[in-house]
Amino acid sequence: MDRTLRTALLKLHGQQTLPASHFTAAQRSALDRFARQTGAVICQRQGRGDVYRVSDPRLFDIHLSALSPQVGMLATDDLPLRAQHIAHARDSKARNHQHECYYPLLKAVGEKVLWRQGEHGSELPLSQLTHHFGAASLRIETGDTWQSGQSLWLVENQALFDRTDWLPVGTQATLLYYGGQLDGRLLAWLGQRPRASRVVLFPDYDGVGLANFARLFAQLGDTCECWLMPDWQSKLADYGSQRLWQDTLREFTSAVPQLPDYLGPLTEQMRQSGLALEQEAVWLPAL
Repeated sequence: MDRTLRTALLKLHGQQTLPASHFTAAQRSALDRFARQTGAVICQRQGRGDVYRVSDPRLFDIHLSALSPQVGMLATDDLPLRAQHIAHARDSKARNHQHECYYPLLKAVGEKVLWRQGEHGSELPLSQLTHHFGAASLRIETGDTWQSGQSLWLVENQALFDRTDWLPVGTQATLLYYGGQLDGRLLAWLGQRPRASRVVLFPDYDGVGLANFARLFAQLGDTCECWLMPDWQSKLADYGSQRLWQDTLREFTSAVPQLPDYLGPLTEQMRQSGLALEQEAVWLPAL
């Protein structure tokens, strides 16, 4: 209710009158209740419709300030977005609260893996940083030009980020840990320009993992790949989980029509067996 009333009062703020048609039904209901309780606003008939008018500006400002402490700060670009939300609504997560920048966790596999921004711009020597510190990060945002000449592998679970002996022999790549769901800012960044020689996603073979790849494939098309671990057929049968399959069935059903044909054998075996498989099975022997 506070959010609805706040939105309505902000619309009315600074206006002599405002037609009722400018408000949603919920906002009109909140304004009518506010008018009855405070007398700071009145609704009047004007022409063929109703209009709302501030009848007691001082009282109106007191109530508006209680809901939105810094009304005059709402359009400023000088403060971080979440700070503006606190000023606007006493809540950093009001409105769109996602930060503009994204900082993925990266590590190099192999030597001489690096990222460049512009032909003569900044360099991130990822192999060197990984050797010294174990991992590194990179600020990515719309409009930057970061690129790598090596492939980029995306993994869902930390175990595969920590220990990289599951990768094909001779891999020279950047490994990026995304923790369950591919962030929309990362997807948009990957889709903006070529970022690596190849983008490879190794997800859990469940509904969530396949849905993530469907989102990536929608951005990159055939320039990305969903990696199938060696002996995946046997491992799905030997180590697959019925519970995981059931828990992510809705995502699986939505994702399958959006996937490339080469994943057909995987999704068909998953459907027929009613099993899903987690990434960490890559280390287990086929029985």
